[in-house]
Formats: sequence, structure tokens, C-alpha cells
Amino acid sequence: MRNARAGLDYQAVIQAAALLADSEGLEKLSMANLAAQLGVQSPTLYHYVNGLTGLRRALTLYGLKILTTQLGREVMGKAGDDAVLALAQTMRNFGKEHPGLYAAVQTAPDPEDAEWLNTGREVVDIMIRALSAYKLSPEDAQHAIRMLRIIVDGTISLEKIGGFGLPLEVDETLRRLLVSLLDYLHMTPPK
Repeated sequence: MRNARAGLDYQAVIQAAALLADSEGLEKLSMANLAAQLGVQSPTLYHYVNGLTGLRRALTLYGLKILTTQLGREVMGKAGDDAVLALAQTMRNFGKEHPGLYAAVQTAPDPEDAEWLNTGREVVDIMIRALSAYKLSPEDAQHAIRMLRIIVDGTISLEKIGGFGLPLEVDETLRRLLVSLLDYLHMTPPK
């Protein structure tokens, strides 16, 4: 899309939207509050994104690219249990540092959107490689990825709403859940 205002470009719009989503929540992101943040009128944003739907899609792709980079860096050189623990910790850190982008990347891709599918596939591929030491069938690997996402997302979601009221360390609870997942992975027979 063309430049509608000097100094404003697609990347600046998406970065500002990401900061806004992270600080106020993805659900509160609107074209109006993004325009106000950027000091432009809402119609100006349509030069860069296709409305709120296009903005959320762009945020999802942006978040997936950041997550892919972080996961790749943290998992590199690790295998087995160390790789799975690195995946979990990286996903949790991403969720804490970028709550708006984290919420965006949790959305399943539009099956007709090749770019979204390919970008999301990069995250899944890193996870599958991290699980390769367990000799899982493709189906079991996909279930393991879902299980890991559920564990991490449940922790992030409950932390966000203040759902851990007992005087116990959340990190210890998460560690125990991850140990249970690792035990399951070691017991899952290859198919």
C-alpha cells in the first residue's frame, strides 16, 4: 500500500498496533485508538491495512515471525527434554512480554490464507523438530504440541486474571505439569 503520510509506513503502523495490543489488550484494539496513537485519522490506516480484520491478521503474522525467531534461537542445539522445556519457557516469556501479540498468534489460521498458513507452519516445524527425539508419530507429535500449548496458555491465562491465589509458586506448578508432559512423551510408543 502507498505512503499516506510522511514518516508513516506499514511497518510503523503494525509496530504501533502491536504496542497498543500489548499494553491495552488485543480485544481493545480498534482502528480509532490506533489512529489516535499515531496522530492520524482512522481512514488513513486503510492505506496500510484492510480494516480491523486486516490489522489483526497483520498482527498475527508479525507475532508469529517474532515467536518463530525466539523459538528457533532458544531451541537451537537442544534436544529431547531440554528442547521441550525451552519451547515452554520461550512461549511463556513471549506471552508475558507481548500479551497482545500472544493473543493474536493463538488464532487458528484462515485455511485459504497461504501466507498465514506458511508463517504458522514455521512455528509448528520448530516444535516438531524439538519433539523429534521422542520418535512420535505425526499425530502424536501434533497432540504433544497441543498439550504443550494448553499447559503454557493455561498458565498465562490464569496469571493474567490473577487466578493463582494459593501461596504456591506458579513456576513450580508449571514445572510439575511439564514433567508430566515429558513423562508422557517418554512413554508414548512410536507408531
